[in-house]
Amino acid sequence: MITRRSRILWPIGAGLAGAIFLTAVYFGIVSLAESPKHAAELFWEDRFIVTPIVIGFGVQAALYTILKKRLYIPVNSSGPSGPLVGAGGTTSTVAMVACCAHHVADALPVLGLTAAAAFLAQYRTAFMLVGLGTTALGIAVMLIILIKARRDATRHFAPVLEVQ
Repeated sequence: MITRRSRILWPIGAGLAGAIFLTAVYFGIVSLAESPKHAAELFWEDRFIVTPIVIGFGVQAALYTILKKRLYIPVNSSGPSGPLVGAGGTTSTVAMVACCAHHVADALPVLGLTAAAAFLAQYRTAFMLVGLGTTALGIAVMLIILIKARRDATRHFAPVLEVQ
């Protein structure tokens, strides 16, 4: 049974978990590549783009939870929201990791990652903007699905509500 409390706590919990997870992945990879201090410095340097990416991913996770658990309205289909959450999260993670990938390649030149890491490092801001755009697109699609489902539910249940 879905209670009023669960309608609020599930999305908030999923949103916080998503944002914390993405932040942990970012700090974990940069810390392993360089150091925790470097990770904090890099985060602070890119805070104006990393913070919206993290918050946007949290919002996506919350909306996805609302859609999948049908917390507020009966949604027949969650549409492409699942793949969009995955694409947005993956793109955002790759973008945030791209800024430190050249350090990993410096440590592991045997694997031939130097060229790829240099490419990612050179275009890291572009990748971050693409990640942010993908996240915004995912949020927009999920909001459209929710608004459409709410409109359909209101239209469907309006005659029943007027009779009573």
